[in-house]
Amino acid sequence: MYRCPWPENDELYTRYHDEEWGVPVHDERKHFEFLVLEINQAGLSWKTVLKKRGHYRKVYDNFDPAKVAKYDDEKIMQLLNDAGIIRNRRKIEASIHNAKRFLEIQEEFGSFDSYIWNFVNNKPLVNSWRHNSDIPPRTELSDAISNDLRKRGFKFVGPTIIYAHMQAVGIVNDHIVNCYRYRQLVESER
Repeated sequence: MYRCPWPENDELYTRYHDEEWGVPVHDERKHFEFLVLEINQAGLSWKTVLKKRGHYRKVYDNFDPAKVAKYDDEKIMQLLNDAGIIRNRRKIEASIHNAKRFLEIQEEFGSFDSYIWNFVNNKPLVNSWRHNSDIPPRTELSDAISNDLRKRGFKFVGPTIIYAHMQAVGIVNDHIVNCYRYRQLVESER
């Protein structure tokens, strides 16, 4: 069984690759979770964030955007003093700010899921990459989504972060073509 090479031999990374990466997500909290985690990944490795994911779930109220949107200065200080997460004030404040914008999108579109999947007509984009090095860090579509989110007031949602979100939630299938997950995901969408 061949898989994309990026998980290497890391058990956590491999489990993420095999069970989550590229699988279409239609759950509001999961979308918000990935947005928060990807904000925190900026400038760091995804592996670093994955290792802290369980603790993030605990201290971010299981990524309930309605609860996160109400975080105050006291909660920000708690988070800044919590060694179990990435303690960056700008990223913490952006996640709270984005929770409010997330709720606005839910109000306007019925769900964040409806909003984000509308960009691809509710059908995952399937790429045909042969090598990891072929996968772009951003695309015209991630640029468009990023621009729209910025217009709506979101922070830390550049095209590279948004492309990572698209990959994580299955909007795009970027498994390389000889990876066993590539075929499984293509067949599951038929």
